[in-house]
Amino acid sequence: MFEFMICSLVTILPDYLYRRYAQDKRFGREINLFSVWYELRYGIVTCLMLTVGLITAIFYFHPSTHSATSVFRTVTVLPETSGRVAETFVEINQTVKEGQPLFRLDDRKQQAAVETARRSIAEIEAEMRVAQARLREAEGRIAQARGVLEQAVDEFETRNTLLQQGSSAISVREVERAQVRVATQQGLVDAAVANRDSLQAQIEFQLPAQKARAEAELQQAQVELDKTLVVAGTDGIVQQFALRPGDVVNPMLRPAGILVPTRQVTGLAAGFGQIEAQVMKPGMIGEVACMSKPWKIIPMVVTEIQDVIAAGQIRPTDTLLDLEQVRQGGTITVIMEPLFEGALEGLPQGATCIANAYSSYHGRLDDPEIGTMKRIVYHAIDTVGLVHALILRMQALLLPIQTLVLKGH
Repeated sequence: MFEFMICSLVTILPDYLYRRYAQDKRFGREINLFSVWYELRYGIVTCLMLTVGLITAIFYFHPSTHSATSVFRTVTVLPETSGRVAETFVEINQTVKEGQPLFRLDDRKQQAAVETARRSIAEIEAEMRVAQARLREAEGRIAQARGVLEQAVDEFETRNTLLQQGSSAISVREVERAQVRVATQQGLVDAAVANRDSLQAQIEFQLPAQKARAEAELQQAQVELDKTLVVAGTDGIVQQFALRPGDVVNPMLRPAGILVPTRQVTGLAAGFGQIEAQVMKPGMIGEVACMSKPWKIIPMVVTEIQDVIAAGQIRPTDTLLDLEQVRQGGTITVIMEPLFEGALEGLPQGATCIANAYSSYHGRLDDPEIGTMKRIVYHAIDTVGLVHALILRMQALLLPIQTLVLKGH
């Protein structure tokens, strides 16, 4: 409507003035309801063509979208293991802090595993004490065996010396028996030493390894026990939390709820048409009008433009993708941030807004080598942005009326 009114001032109005004062044709006589389309045909056709061109230029160089949203992320409340709920600690819409317990699963099985691992460690420690006592016993047996061995060696040497001296009191058979006793006692000493080494190796290597394994099993059991207590991973508000004691929670099939992290809205994500891909540039000035902030225009600036269009993404499946199925055209995702700090303060997360982005050729107009025609065109493009700004303000003015009165929401 604004575009048509502006274009009519330079097309239909001059045509009418020419008919009125140059040809002396008046409304109600020569120009009436039936002849106006013929008498003012040049002005009407020119006005329509100019209006279409003006609308095209405005919406191309100064794009607009109704798909501007303060997007936010959510955290799914899920236990790492399935089980039956034993106790809940929060309610719906409750504000929680990071690390605050949300609910607890039945942990009797995990507590039994922890207690079993603790008993295993205690049993191994008892075995280590018993092994220490057996080691001391083995040391005593070694000393005893060595004493008997020394006595046998002395007896053998004495009898062997007497036999070598030709004494008739000692026979060869007695010397041989003494030698056998020495070998037997040496074997007993070697067996006692081997038994001591075995106990020492058990104390230094086997039992510590068993204890370390039992401690690892205790740690694993404690981890499984800790998984039964679900805590908040970040500060936020609990939503859709309807768990009660006795409910079964499965991390693959049934989440427990949603946690909405607490944060202040610092920017908006807007989706502009693909035809405006060559116009959208980082640094463009824009404006938004949000339903949750009626009658308020917030100046924005484009900070980032996503270089891919989400509608074209594919995922590996067991069937080939037919491109005819991808018919819905996607939009260019643009990140817009407020031009002034705190401009979006109080805007709810997920709020929808109307966004405008304005092309600016002010920097090019400062170039002294630019041609006259380009200078006129750039001036015209920057000027028609005012029309889009007026449209946005009209939309912001009528938005509460349309929502509350016409739609009855």
